[in-house]
Amino acid sequence: MKKAETPSLTYSPRNAWDVYTTATQKRQMDALVKRYMDFLSHCKTERETVAYVQKRLQEAGFSEDFKKNSVFRNLRGKAIFAARKGKIPLQKGVHLIAAHADSPRLDFKQRPLIEQPGVAQAKTHYYGGIRKYQWLARPLALHGVVVLENGKSISVAIGEKAGEPVFTIADLLPHLARKQSGQTLAEVFDGEKLNIILGHSPAPAAAKNKDIKEPIKQHVLELLNAKYGIREEDLVTAELQVVPAGPATYVGFDKGLVGGYGQDDRICVFTALEALLGARNTNRLCPNMAVMFWDKEEIGSDGATGAASRFLQYCFEDLARAWAPGIPVSQVLLNTRALSADVDAAFDPDFPEVHEKQNAAQLGHGPVCSKYSGSGGKYGASDADAEFYGYVRGLFNARNIPWQPAELGKVDVGGGGTVALFLAAYGMQVIDCGPALLAMHSPFELASCVDILATAEAYKAFLEG
Repeated sequence: MKKAETPSLTYSPRNAWDVYTTATQKRQMDALVKRYMDFLSHCKTERETVAYVQKRLQEAGFSEDFKKNSVFRNLRGKAIFAARKGKIPLQKGVHLIAAHADSPRLDFKQRPLIEQPGVAQAKTHYYGGIRKYQWLARPLALHGVVVLENGKSISVAIGEKAGEPVFTIADLLPHLARKQSGQTLAEVFDGEKLNIILGHSPAPAAAKNKDIKEPIKQHVLELLNAKYGIREEDLVTAELQVVPAGPATYVGFDKGLVGGYGQDDRICVFTALEALLGARNTNRLCPNMAVMFWDKEEIGSDGATGAASRFLQYCFEDLARAWAPGIPVSQVLLNTRALSADVDAAFDPDFPEVHEKQNAAQLGHGPVCSKYSGSGGKYGASDADAEFYGYVRGLFNARNIPWQPAELGKVDVGGGGTVALFLAAYGMQVIDCGPALLAMHSPFELASCVDILATAEAYKAFLEG
C-alpha cells in the first residue's frame, strides 16, 4: 500500500501558472481575458460599468421584481445590486461580493472652458488618488453625461473610435524645465495646471466679427452645439470625465499581462459578475448569493451611490420582504458573509524598498486575501476574524484555487482602505479579496491573465459556498 504523503509544515503561496496548466483551462483563461479586455475598453466610467452589468444581468434573466429568484436594482446609473436565491433560508444570510465601479480620473470643473494663447482648454479637478505627472502628454478621451435645460440627457464619449480626435495636457519641455529639477513633485505638478487642450483654431466668423473675444473657445462651443446641442451653461451641470484614450491590451511577448485603465477596481466588478452568472445553485446547501457594485470608493465612499449610503440596506430589506416575510433584516445582515473585492499592490521589482517581501502580493499567484487594511497601526481598517478567514482559506483550498495573503506595503509606508469597513458596520463577516496590480492608480495598470481566471474561480467558489 502506498504511504500517504505527509502535509508540509511550511507554507508558500502557489504560482497560479503552475495550477492552471491543462489545455481546457488555458482556453477558459483566454476566453475570459478577451471578454475582460473588451469590457475594460468600453467601460471607463462608473455609469458605463453599471450599464454593462445591467445589460448582462437582464440577458441572464434577472428582474427588477424582487419576488423573482434572480433580481437586481440600479441606483441612478452609478451603483447596482444583484442577488440570486439559494437553497438555504434567507435568515441564514447571504454570500455577498462587493466592489466599486469608479476609478481615479480628471473631472471637468463646473465652469471648465477657458481660452489661453493659441488654445482652448478645460479646467479639471482630479478625482481620487493620482500621480499628476502621469496624466500629462498622453492621449485622453472625454466620457460622461450632459443634461440639457429641458431635461434631455446626452451621453458623451469622444476619443475612443478610429478617426475621432483625442485630447491632452501639454507638458513643459526639458529645455525650460531646469527650475523644476530642484522642486518637489507637489510644486512641479500643480492641480490647477491639469488643463485639457480642446481646440486650437478660431471660429470661422471670428475674422469678420471682432466682437468675438475668445474665438478658439467660441469654435469649441460651436462644434459642441452642432453635434450635441450643448451650450456653455449646460457644462455647468454636466458630469464629464477625462480618462486615458484607447483600448486595453496584452502586455509582454507572452501576452501574460493585461494593460489598461481602470482595473482598480473594474477587474473585481467583471470577475464578480462572471462568478454570479456562472455560479451553480443546485447544491442543497447553496447559499443565497449577491453582488454589490458601488460608486465613490476612490473619494471615501460618501454620497448616495457610495458604500457609506444605505442603498445596500434598502436592497436587503426589500429582499427580506420578498423572500422571507417576517424575518428581521438585521438577522440577514448579521449572518451575511462578504468579500470586499478590491485590488492589492503587487510587488514592484523596481521599487522593492516599499514592500515587506514576505507579506507582499505577487503577480500570477492568485487573488490576495488581506486580513486587514488601513494604515499607521491599522487605522481605518476592517480586520477579519480568524474563523471567517479560515473558512475562506478552506473553501479555496478545497477547490484547488491558488490564493495568497498580503498587505499593502511596509508598516508606516503603505496602507489604504476599501469598502470592507462599511460592510463590517452591519456585523457581517468580511475580508478583502482581489487580484494584485502593478502601477495601481496609474492610467495604465497591469494585471496577470492567470490572476483574472483565479479570481473569477475564487469568487464563484465563495458564492456557491
